[in-house]
This record gives sequence, structure tokens and C-alpha cells, in this order.
Amino acid sequence: MAGEKHLDGQTAELDPEERAVFREAVADVAPLSTDRAVPERPAPPPVAAQREREAEQARLDLATGAADPEPAETGEEVFWCREGLQRRVRRRLRTGQVPVEGAIDLHGLRVEEARESLGAFLHQSLARGRRCVRVVHGKGLRSPGGEGVLRGKVQRWLTRRDEVLAFASCTPVDGGTGAVYVLLKK
Repeated sequence: MAGEKHLDGQTAELDPEERAVFREAVADVAPLSTDRAVPERPAPPPVAAQREREAEQARLDLATGAADPEPAETGEEVFWCREGLQRRVRRRLRTGQVPVEGAIDLHGLRVEEARESLGAFLHQSLARGRRCVRVVHGKGLRSPGGEGVLRGKVQRWLTRRDEVLAFASCTPVDGGTGAVYVLLKK
């Protein structure tokens, strides 16, 4: 009688009675149409472990004031903060040391569209517990007069939002003066 092969490549002999019982037990089983398993619910979104570690380190650095270099000034940077914000938190925001947990790009939007999009983004970011986000408004180099319309408007809108504690021009790697880091309430 032929033996059954196991995954390890070895062969084992089955008793004819055991074989008959097994065949009877699986007689009405139909093969699957696919060999892919279908999960009952969608998998959770992936978590960027490195980003989480950086965010935790940044929170620790915010609390301790570690590594607070002074930002380079070019004269075009913007900075605004509510009264009472700690000096080291302001410095970390201005130097891009607070991890950015979300971003919105307002390029190409009309003023009203940009205002609505920014408001919805800030509301959503606050609801998700984000502490720092980036808002890209552009530099306006292609605008008439060479000054962007959105740049000044975004700054005014941000100063009027209760959830905004501070904002500062981004470092060059994150958009420079064409974007701002926005620090939100906890």
C-alpha cells in the first residue's frame, strides 16, 4: 500500500481503516476556488516604526530642550506664536525639529478653496491628535508682482484659528518660505 508523504519528505503508512474513516469524513468537502485567504476585515494601515520613534524622540526633546540650534535667518521667514509658548518649543518649530505628522498642499487652489481646505485639514489633524503639520502655500514667484496671494492669506487664517499655537517658515528641505510648520494644540 502506498504511504502518505509529509512536509518533511518522509513517508508514513496509514492503516486502511484510518484511511477509510478520513475519506468518509471529507467526502462532501469541495475544493476552494482560490488559494488566497480573504480576511474578515481589512488590515490596519501600516505604522512607520521609524517615524513613530522620531516623533517620540522629538516629544522627549521638546520636554527636555535638547538640541536647540538657532535657525538661519534670510529675512523672508515668518514666525508667529501665541503668548506663553515656551522658548525652546518655538526654537524647535523654527528649526524643523518637531516631526511633521501631516501635510497639505494648497498650490493651484483659489483663495476660497484654499481657505476651506485648510480649515478642514486643521480640524481633521486636531481630531487625529497631530501636533505638527506642514502647510504648503507656495512662494508666488509666478504670481503677478512676484508675491503669492495665498502666502499672506494662509498666515492670517492661521493666526485666527484657536487650534493653532504657532507657525514658522519651513526649513529648505520641507519647502522653505513656500511652506509653514504649524504647531497645534494637544
